[in-house]
Amino acid sequence: MNLTRQKRPRNPDDFPTAQLFLLAIVRLAEPIALTSIFPYAWALVKRFKIGDEDDAAFYAGLLISSFSLAEALMGMYWGGLSDKIGRKPVLLLGCVGTMFSMLMVGFASNIWMALAGRAIGGLLNGNIGVIQTMVGELVTKPEHEPRAYSIMPFVWSIGTIIGPAIGGTFADPHDSFPHLFPEDSIFTKFPYLLPNLVCAGLLLVSILLGYFLLDETHPDMQPRVLLPHDTYLSENTQLIETSDAMKRPAVDLRDENYGTMRSRDYELRQGGWGIDVEKRAEYNMFCNKRIMAVIVALSIFTYHSMTYDHLLPIFFEDDRVTPLSVLGAIPRSSPFYSPGGLGLSLQAVGMIMAVQGGIALFMQAVVFPLMAERVGVHKLFIFVTVFHPIAYLIVPALLYVPGWLLYPSIYFCLIVRNFFSILVYPLLLILIKEATPSLTILGKVNGFAASAGAACRMVAPPIAGYLYAVGKRMDCTALAWYGSALVAAIGAVQCFSVKPERLLDDEAGGAAGKKPANEVTIPIVHHHNESS
Repeated sequence: MNLTRQKRPRNPDDFPTAQLFLLAIVRLAEPIALTSIFPYAWALVKRFKIGDEDDAAFYAGLLISSFSLAEALMGMYWGGLSDKIGRKPVLLLGCVGTMFSMLMVGFASNIWMALAGRAIGGLLNGNIGVIQTMVGELVTKPEHEPRAYSIMPFVWSIGTIIGPAIGGTFADPHDSFPHLFPEDSIFTKFPYLLPNLVCAGLLLVSILLGYFLLDETHPDMQPRVLLPHDTYLSENTQLIETSDAMKRPAVDLRDENYGTMRSRDYELRQGGWGIDVEKRAEYNMFCNKRIMAVIVALSIFTYHSMTYDHLLPIFFEDDRVTPLSVLGAIPRSSPFYSPGGLGLSLQAVGMIMAVQGGIALFMQAVVFPLMAERVGVHKLFIFVTVFHPIAYLIVPALLYVPGWLLYPSIYFCLIVRNFFSILVYPLLLILIKEATPSLTILGKVNGFAASAGAACRMVAPPIAGYLYAVGKRMDCTALAWYGSALVAAIGAVQCFSVKPERLLDDEAGGAAGKKPANEVTIPIVHHHNESS
């Protein structure tokens, strides 16, 4: 198949700049599409007049999370399918599904149509797990991993700049640009169509670029990469492996470990190439404690990070309440007294969130590579996870900041939040790849991680919105932020269950001996024909 067959060999010693750049372009349109709804989701729900207006935050959370609910149900399926048919077809289908979702939301005349559009987009989208798998297959040298794994979060940060800016600027264009969009235009009947059309156009561009220029990365759908000069070859060595090829020769007399016994767990940690296809297929990732520990850490982070993204525009747009005019359930003298929000406009919120994306870019491009190199992946992961609750505890204090100091204080809160969240995500991606024992199940592991993360993104907005609605009735909108800080604190305790890779390698090395550095795996293809 032309779509999946890899035609250009890659040198594993070179950093795959061109392909990562193309993958980043394909990836860019998705965060733009997904985050563009954040500035106007609350206003969209209020326009549909569902329930009490105080419950709009809860229903807005349902609208946002419906995409993640469907994505969680299908994440493992798409990851497993990419192991069979290739990464590229699944990736492009995810972009098509997201584009269709945007159009349905733009033309929605009621909450149910909008929910259906978001859900359909999630059902057809498995891009998070597939993209992580493609990055892992493109990058084969450990020293390239921090740089490579920071690219996709960097692209996501760019998307979080452009997406909210599009949503905040082009939502309800008749109100913002009455001369360009008169009252009798289609954008008056569908006030949130324009930002969705813009995002759908960007998705179409990414689909075309991905189809024509992006290479397939599946190991069984590309030519044999360049091998070291001392690799043993014979006339029987195949240039292109087949889907049922053995990944390791039956006997290699040059291997100093020939004639010794290697434990199954050790082989799995070294990449799984010493295990036959049937045993690799039977390997259960749920029994791997390290994989599960990293995925749990990813799930906890995804939950409280999503609550921040959901609560921030609601807290900014909610009406500011003068403390002296409020008589609520929480006394004014209580430290938990926090009525209302900041009372900012929709356009102001869109621009603030765009600035947040700029802060995230700086953290991703400058701060993360330096700290990952100097501190180390595991130590940095522990540090940013332990101190992450601070990012949520400082936001409610914005209610008591003087007007002239409000915007500097907002940006300070965003700097603190992005320092922790932007650094921890690529660290988790690296830890997932390190914990995966075999490349043959990398797609399935990333698919499961994507499903777990999507499930947490699904439940986060409704819960956070419900806590905000409850807190607003009792003059404590900070309740939702404290709830997120509590979950982040749980993650700060759980992160210590993620063990460094070197400890596992020491255990495996002590049991099985050191693997020779120059050992190279050559695939031996077994042909089944009548003569044999």
